[in-house]
Amino acid sequence: MANTAQAEKRARQAQAQRAHNMSLRSTLRTAVKKVRKAVVAGDKSAAQEVFRASTAVIDSIADKKIIHKNTAARTKSRLSAAIKGMAA
Repeated sequence: MANTAQAEKRARQAQAQRAHNMSLRSTLRTAVKKVRKAVVAGDKSAAQEVFRASTAVIDSIADKKIIHKNTAARTKSRLSAAIKGMAA
């Protein structure tokens, strides 16, 4: 438990920042799920369109250091490979 005014304020700020980060992480997971759902549906053009939008979300969240840049790159690579593996 915080004993000083400064520590109490930092605890409040940390709580707010954590909530914001969790929201961004949720947005990231939703974007990835949309691409995977499009791949399962079998529509390659729709999957590519959703992938383009999701790539922007993934990069944005990596730029904010919510996830590591290598994690973002790996995620995009796997999604891209899934789309390329689809039947044309």
